Amino acid sequence: MKQYIIAIDQSTSSTKALLFDEQCHMLGRTNVDHRQYYPQTGWVEHDAEEIYQNMVEAIRQLVAPLDRGDGGSFSLAITNQRETAVVWNKLTGKPIAHAVVWQDTRGAKLCQELRELGYTRQVAEKSGLLIDPNFSASGVKWLLDHTEGAREAVQRGELLMGTIETWLIWKLTGGKTFATDHTNASRTMLFNIHTMDWDDDLLRLFDIPRSMMADILPCDAVYGETTVEGIFPEPITIAGVLGDSHGALVGQMCFTEGSGKVTYGTGSSVMVNIGEEPKMAPEGLVTSVGFSAFGKIYYGFEGNIYSTGATLKWIADQLQLVGHPSEMEALATSVEDNGGVYIVPAFSGLGAPWWHSDVKGAVFGLTFASTKAHFLRAALESIAYQIKDLILVMERATGGRLKEICADGGPTKNKFLMQFQADLLETPVVCTEVDDASALGAVIMNGFARGLWSSFDEVIGLRKVTQVYHPNSHLSPLTSQLYAGWRQAVNQLITKITL
Repeated sequence: MKQYIIAIDQSTSSTKALLFDEQCHMLGRTNVDHRQYYPQTGWVEHDAEEIYQNMVEAIRQLVAPLDRGDGGSFSLAITNQRETAVVWNKLTGKPIAHAVVWQDTRGAKLCQELRELGYTRQVAEKSGLLIDPNFSASGVKWLLDHTEGAREAVQRGELLMGTIETWLIWKLTGGKTFATDHTNASRTMLFNIHTMDWDDDLLRLFDIPRSMMADILPCDAVYGETTVEGIFPEPITIAGVLGDSHGALVGQMCFTEGSGKVTYGTGSSVMVNIGEEPKMAPEGLVTSVGFSAFGKIYYGFEGNIYSTGATLKWIADQLQLVGHPSEMEALATSVEDNGGVYIVPAFSGLGAPWWHSDVKGAVFGLTFASTKAHFLRAALESIAYQIKDLILVMERATGGRLKEICADGGPTKNKFLMQFQADLLETPVVCTEVDDASALGAVIMNGFARGLWSSFDEVIGLRKVTQVYHPNSHLSPLTSQLYAGWRQAVNQLITKITL
């Protein structure tokens, strides 16, 4: 009997439903966008009920063309936008307000107060995270404090909270399953990464009762059954749940300590598997549960860069130096080097590991000899430099060089960038054919949960590598010199704003 796995990839802008077979081949895909709400400056909200209905509709569209008479069986896996928090009434089944999205900053004042009161180290030691409104806790507290009747309803034990996957599972199972997984729990700022449970001190710090909190399960657990609002005549299994960045770590098969993934998107997410011990993250980075499977917990260091692919899009759309970012490689490689030009793409400030939100983008080293080709090469190189900034911090914290970096995203098609990245890191860069790494990660966890695969090695055999970029050791002195120029440019920019 054929076994089909439907992977829900519930992201910040849309809900995708993807159909996979037991060999991890993607057979179909649908996508339904949801509305973004911006009621005040710095506020970002989603309608959790709309997201649920969109998920149901995406699944309906996905399975409609299929021949249900072929005897195939279905199961459901979920990966999701992290940190976005929903609070709902378990009696009515309705959210008390729109969900507070991970981009929302309404909790910034509270977070600043907690930092000033000296809670930074305690929160970091327990949760692995920075005190920041990006994580769920401050948004949940805000909803409880500012939604009429919420505190009274909490005292009566009527309210529940969860990140998006918890809400979807609760709805799919008709309220029978109230659960989250280790990875999503580790992004709430309420979860202790050492005890693997909700932390009473953190719950008290944000005035959130334990009665609101979901059961915590491994990523490779079975989460219940659903007919998806009658789409399936018989209930199908929900199994395999994890946050999207963690899904990409699994989808890129980063199962061993020292392996990591870089997602080259608008910005870039870098996550490295640091093994089975929760190490304290170096300054500017965070420690999360990377994934949990086969009864073990694997932790990860993570950092996020604001502008990588966005820099290339800016050059094409705003400066119009090329018609499309794909045209940049040929021009960039038409010159031998960057001609001393460095672009620091701090369009929204500098993210990890620098964390200077008040700087602006800048170009250094322009001369009359500088050409468009030098500028484009500098733009591509800026992506690799920013990735190296993060990887260096991670390597120093773990005490060893990464074994390899798995890469996904549109810019990985740029061969110059990938080779330069490998040379700069002195580490192989592995590109795979995975376009939806997060969804594939959920599929893998689903297969583990249902006994389809019994080891990491079985799944690694399914990975389809398109190209491996090996570092050119003889170029090490040159790349070291280029990287030194980048660090000098960044330091000039930071020094300028602190004068």
